[in-house]
Amino acid sequence: MKIGLYFGSFNPIHMGHLCVAQYILEHAAFHQIWFVVSPHNPFKEKDSLLPQDQRFQMVQAAIQDNPSFIASDVEFSMPQPSYTIHTLEALKQQHPEHQFSLIMGADNLIGLPNWHQVNKILEFPIHVYKRQGSQLESPVNGDFTYHQAPQIGISSTYIRQCISQGLSIRYLVPEAVHDFILANKFYL
Repeated sequence: MKIGLYFGSFNPIHMGHLCVAQYILEHAAFHQIWFVVSPHNPFKEKDSLLPQDQRFQMVQAAIQDNPSFIASDVEFSMPQPSYTIHTLEALKQQHPEHQFSLIMGADNLIGLPNWHQVNKILEFPIHVYKRQGSQLESPVNGDFTYHQAPQIGISSTYIRQCISQGLSIRYLVPEAVHDFILANKFYL
């Protein structure tokens, strides 16, 4: 099967993530999109992250009604911080029957040359979706496919700010995620 790997902290997952994933699923002719929950992105501060299991549960809740979306905790048992190439190699070894591609926002392209073992990452196809204020062109050569996925101007940071200020996040996240966040008093 053709699998698109959508890495992220998903802190929390929101409607923008899901819209991009559905668009890429259909336009790249993937069989499935795997949401790879990253315990610790080496380019982000760990302090602001909910524990990995809680973020994984939110991803599961968000995608439960879509059989083409799979939540992956593959990085939870890997050394930290998580490096994309290690995950790609582990998945390729665990699932040799699948063809894996990386999905990333255009805002990540500028920093791509600084990624750990970028030359090995570039051996995998990469699907890039447009992000506000970012160009759809890579500073490195590779097998890139560019997508004009719908852009929804929300972010996990904005959602956390809303919660901390007592503002509603309804319609920014799936209802199951909304209820999970409120029930557990996350991000207060």
